[in-house]
Amino acid sequence: MKYKVLTISREFGSGGARIASTIAGWLNWKLLDQEIIEAIARTAKVDNKIVSHYDERAQSWLQRLKEETIRGFDMLSEPPLGDENIFDTYAMIELTRRIIEGAYSLGNTVIVGRGGQCILDGKPDVFQVFVYAPFQDRVRRLRARMPTPINVEHQLRMIDEERAKYIHQRFGSNWRDTHLYNLMLSSDEDEDKTARIILYAMSGAE
Repeated sequence: MKYKVLTISREFGSGGARIASTIAGWLNWKLLDQEIIEAIARTAKVDNKIVSHYDERAQSWLQRLKEETIRGFDMLSEPPLGDENIFDTYAMIELTRRIIEGAYSLGNTVIVGRGGQCILDGKPDVFQVFVYAPFQDRVRRLRARMPTPINVEHQLRMIDEERAKYIHQRFGSNWRDTHLYNLMLSSDEDEDKTARIILYAMSGAE
């Protein structure tokens, strides 16, 4: 196989994360999804919940102003605290980038979201996929997975919007830009079939 890394971007509720896990298992490759959060938490010495708060989320202008102000004060402190003592959006982005680039160096990895398609854009040995699904299919999946009463339709739209904003704010790219991906496909309701199509597209007739 000529590809050493697979990135999977996904609409919320499309099953993209489970499809990524399935492919990683078939190939015996490492999976980077929640593992990214755990690795960042260990590196930054903060709780997983704090890292999750920043995961694939855009900043408001007020958050950006607050973080820039805090970092400005830290630079003036005696001695400066240093980036390793601050965990904010900037630290999250930098650590995410390092982890994804490190995974690329090692190869044999499936990366879920987190701007992997932008961080590794242009690398010929990275296969980039976007998984989507019809809205009502995603609603049914989430209702089956979330027994607590929530507004599933609102949740879907909100998380997709947040992921799109994150990619635009951090990388200046359109989350659904066809030029970012080798393959964009609907998972419909058959995640294993979708995983097989992605694997075949990566390997062809090999």
